[in-house]
Amino acid sequence: MYLKNKKSQLIEYQNNNKMKTIILTIVTVFALTLGLTKSTHAAAVNDGTATVLTNISTINKIEVHGNVQLFISDGPSDQVKVYNKYYSESALVQSKNGVLRIASYTPEKLIVWVTANDLNSVSAYDNAEVKSFGDISKIEFNVELHNNASAKLNLDAFNANVTVADNAKADLNGTANDYNLTRNLATSVNHYNFKAAHYTENNVSIAADKRDDGLVGL
Repeated sequence: MYLKNKKSQLIEYQNNNKMKTIILTIVTVFALTLGLTKSTHAAAVNDGTATVLTNISTINKIEVHGNVQLFISDGPSDQVKVYNKYYSESALVQSKNGVLRIASYTPEKLIVWVTANDLNSVSAYDNAEVKSFGDISKIEFNVELHNNASAKLNLDAFNANVTVADNAKADLNGTANDYNLTRNLATSVNHYNFKAAHYTENNVSIAADKRDDGLVGL
């Protein structure tokens, strides 16, 4: 009887040890998993350099002033990302009646990426830069560059209207059915890789130097 009881106690002890081992293993795995999850989540939060402005929608036009670098892209929905310490800088990003206004006059360039579904116009002033991220495909697209602003755009538009004033610069790539350019002599316009079926230029006298792309040389 004594040996039988000892055997029963030994089996019970072993079973308890096995159960403790299993529980300890589960707790350890859970702790490691939780730690990894927290680390990944924290890294994702700490590594995020952009401020996403969620209260902006229906962007039809963008106006950029000051020392700003603006990236624009097509997308199914509107989104604005600011890649600087937006709230601690003297910067303005404001949307009203379909017009998104971006301004910053700090020495450090304010970088903004705007994705929009129905954007049809961009205006840039001062030292602002505008660049497209991917092709901008529109029925009609208007570009206005003033002061020392610059733009480098890939366009796929039926009607493209481009105004380049003061000392502004434009670098255009892509295609358009109708391409209307308004510029003055102090501006720089590179549209050698921009192909248009119909091209008109206003407010400037240029040599009639025909190119293979059908545009008049500048």
